[in-house]
Amino acid sequence: MTQGEFILTLLHAATNTHILHLQTKSFSEHMALGTFYEELPDLIDAVVESIQGLTGEIIDYPEMYYHPASNGLQELEELAEFVKENRQDLPPDSEIQNEVDNIATLINSTLYKLRFLK
Repeated sequence: MTQGEFILTLLHAATNTHILHLQTKSFSEHMALGTFYEELPDLIDAVVESIQGLTGEIIDYPEMYYHPASNGLQELEELAEFVKENRQDLPPDSEIQNEVDNIATLINSTLYKLRFLK
């Protein structure tokens, strides 16, 4: 997986969770997804800017991407697995991986809210 594909997947997760936030009939899910989609873009920015600062290169992104939103819990479970499986495709430098850890922490926190705070 390219760095651009990794980042684009995260960016689309923000869009997907925004859509799911607007569609849910559950107040707790609405709030959990709202926090997630509001915080995720800044965390993605931190990863991208750190990678580009480290490498001195601008990341290329695929022209097309399609991953339909399913439901909040499934979306976050799939995203958690995606980050876990693909983070090794980013630079191994600790500052980069720490930024990815911040994204994983937000995912985990949101999973907790979706699973237990109903």
